[in-house]
Amino acid sequence: MIEAMADLLPARTISSTCLQERRGERQPFRDYGDGLAGPDRVRRARILVVEDHVELQRALLINLRARRYDVMVARTGRDGLALAASRRPDAVILDLGLPDFDGTDFIVELRRWYLSPIIVMSGRTSPGDKIGALDAGADDYVTKPFAIDELLARLRAALRRDKGHVTHGQPPPVVIGRWRVDLGSHQVTRADAAGAPSDPVETLRLTPTEWAILELLLQRPGQLVGSAQLLTSVWGPGFQQRTNYLRFHMARLRRKLEDNPHRPRHLLTEPGMGYRYQPEARARPQNPTRSS
Repeated sequence: MIEAMADLLPARTISSTCLQERRGERQPFRDYGDGLAGPDRVRRARILVVEDHVELQRALLINLRARRYDVMVARTGRDGLALAASRRPDAVILDLGLPDFDGTDFIVELRRWYLSPIIVMSGRTSPGDKIGALDAGADDYVTKPFAIDELLARLRAALRRDKGHVTHGQPPPVVIGRWRVDLGSHQVTRADAAGAPSDPVETLRLTPTEWAILELLLQRPGQLVGSAQLLTSVWGPGFQQRTNYLRFHMARLRRKLEDNPHRPRHLLTEPGMGYRYQPEARARPQNPTRSS
């Protein structure tokens, strides 16, 4: 397999740039065709490689970093899920043959909350394996051995398709109750009647956990965000059943932001499913019995 990848670049490393992120903030990236980063204000696309074969893992790390991707590596499915939850990669490159559980199960678990591309690379060549991985949620399937240029081309194509997804950038400031929430600056300020910051500006403090939850909701206006996705994204794998965490922090967010936290208009509960941010134009007060 490794011999078939003879076009790998020389073993040289290019150190990753410091991601220009404030705490909990994701900056948009641009795909420059070869993965090279553009202006310093635009961060590199972040790639997670989940592969337990040391030589192949190293080869992918070298080639991806040489093309200026920001790369994370994991050798087990458990470590891969933890990195995906904490670092939110823009794409995942996955080997199906993981030491702790099957790669298809990894895809199923990841797809509970992860929306960006998953590219499978595997020595399994049967149609059943390919169909199983794609049906589980993979976006592409590359059979080993493969040419590194093919894998990189498929990665670029996947990133282009996913480039417009809301998770890659920040939505414009929104108004919730009397407050103007700006994810880009991580500020909550008192808003005037038109939604602009009031004068003099009054600010509201949110905790890092509250920001993390609010960011996920505001990035998907009007869409249901499942409880499992919120719990995994904010707290990590293994917390999908801790719905009391969400109830506690959502109640705090409503008390801080909503005009009437007992009849919220924007931070809504979908019982048994998750939560939803409802923009002002379509906002309707939620029944008090459904606001927990």
